[in-house]
Parts: sequence; structure tokens; C-alpha cells
Amino acid sequence: MTSKRWLLLVLSVLVAIPVLLALVLLFYPRPHDETPAWVFEGDASTIDYCALPILDGSGLLAAEIPQGHTPDCGWEKFPQPILKGCTEPLMEGADDLRGLWRQTEGGSVGHIERIEQCGNRVVVTAGGLIHDLTGDGKLSGASNDVGRLNLGPLRLCVRTSATVEWHKKQLHFFAFGGPHVVTRYLDGEELVWIYPGIGTTRMERICKLPSAG
Repeated sequence: MTSKRWLLLVLSVLVAIPVLLALVLLFYPRPHDETPAWVFEGDASTIDYCALPILDGSGLLAAEIPQGHTPDCGWEKFPQPILKGCTEPLMEGADDLRGLWRQTEGGSVGHIERIEQCGNRVVVTAGGLIHDLTGDGKLSGASNDVGRLNLGPLRLCVRTSATVEWHKKQLHFFAFGGPHVVTRYLDGEELVWIYPGIGTTRMERICKLPSAG
């Protein structure tokens, strides 16, 4: 084969890979959703998120609670806590990032996120998404959901998946179990969130969801 044909072949492959990836992200079937119905009922704004559960093992274990999933193409009303009633002590090597956090510096203005933990589970609820994972880095505990992607007037729902693992008290997120893309950790009383394209966001702890108005 001539060098010109080799070059055309390589270029074709380079173009085909992102196209195939985009098709997979758009059309791969959603996972079976076992999220309890009550998660999307009630009013999560009445909860005091500074009154964190005591993880003394007196309640449910993490494995006893079904994995939470993002509904449709993202929730519109802030969901109830996924790990409600779970009091299993945190896994070895984990830091306690639990609580409701609000952006104070960098990143997306007004960003609010809730972090739940018990046992080896970590659930991050923010921006219409629910990321429910195990902190051991295993694919069996990966999040398996959808995310919103806006392309001009188009609103697309793309498949998302990630694993997480603790490294020196920092929670590292790996896209589809591969490259490390996101980091969360405590810096004093602040939560730090590092995300590609957004940069570093610093957040303060708050006790109540801000009113929609």
C-alpha cells in the first residue's frame, strides 16, 4: 500500500473513532433504573444538611440501598437523599465530604451540590444529575447514567459513566473507568472541585437548599 493510501486510512480511522463514540454516547441503552420512587417525591429543601447522620452501623448498609440513577435527561426538582437511613462507617481511606455545598470561587456561579457517603458508597447530586458510585474504583460500582449536552438549540442526552477511587483523602473520578478527569477534596472548611473546562471551584458548606426564587 502506498504512503498516500496509508495516510488516508489513518485519517479515516481518526475521524471514525469520535463519530462512533458520539453515536454510542447518544444511543447506548439506559441502565435498568432501581431508584426508589420516593427519591423524587417530597421537598428536599426542608432537610437540614448540616445535621449529618452518625455513621455508627446502627442502620442500613450501603449494599442494602439500590443504586440511584438520573431520571430522564436530568432531574428538575432536587431529589431526596439516596442513602437515607444508611449508617455504615466510611470505607478505609475515605474522607468525609458529606453535606450540601455552594460555589464561592471559580467554576460555575451558583453551583450547588450534595455529597452523600456511607460504607463504600458516594453519591453526588448536582446540575440535574445523580452520580452514585462505590469508592473502590471497580467497574461494578461505576455510575451508569445520562447527562445533558446542549449543542445550540439541540438538547441531547448522552450516556455517562465513571468510577471513583480515594487517593490520599482525595476523591478521583475516572471517565468510563479510564482517564482521571475530576477531583474532589477538603481544604480546611472548604470543598474543592477540579473539573476539565471549568477549572477549580471552591465551595462553602450550607445547611439548606437556596430558594428557587
